[in-house]
Amino acid sequence: MFDATFWAFVALLVFLGIVLYMRVPGMITKALDDRAEGIEKELDEARQLREEAQAVLAEYQRKTQNAEREAEDIIAQAKAEAERLTEATNLALSELIERRTRAAELKIAQAEAQARADVQAAAADVAIRAAEMILAKQTTGEAGDTLVADGIREVRAKLK
Repeated sequence: MFDATFWAFVALLVFLGIVLYMRVPGMITKALDDRAEGIEKELDEARQLREEAQAVLAEYQRKTQNAEREAEDIIAQAKAEAERLTEATNLALSELIERRTRAAELKIAQAEAQARADVQAAAADVAIRAAEMILAKQTTGEAGDTLVADGIREVRAKLK
């Protein structure tokens, strides 16, 4: 009457009873819940790390953009300063050239005036000597000397 199937069935019921008595399903459920909770915590940590990484990335991008803007501003200021210095240098150079040209022209004019004065003085000296020689040959005596002296004075006065 009790065959092997019956004893297998009884053994199964005893096994199930022991499992239920030891609360194995609760332990399995608790283990699964603990595992799910651990996975959820890891997911929360991963989300938090991802958010922090995104915040750091956004901060880095913002700083990069600020640095690029500052670099562009510095380059623009340097270009403007270089242009201003170039203009100032060109203006100073043209003023220097103009002053030196005026100074050279003034020296040339002074040299020309001096040369004219030297030529006039030399011509006056030659004219005076010629007049002296001519008058000396044409006039003789005291009247001639007076006439020569008056002529020389007159020529000198006119030439100076």
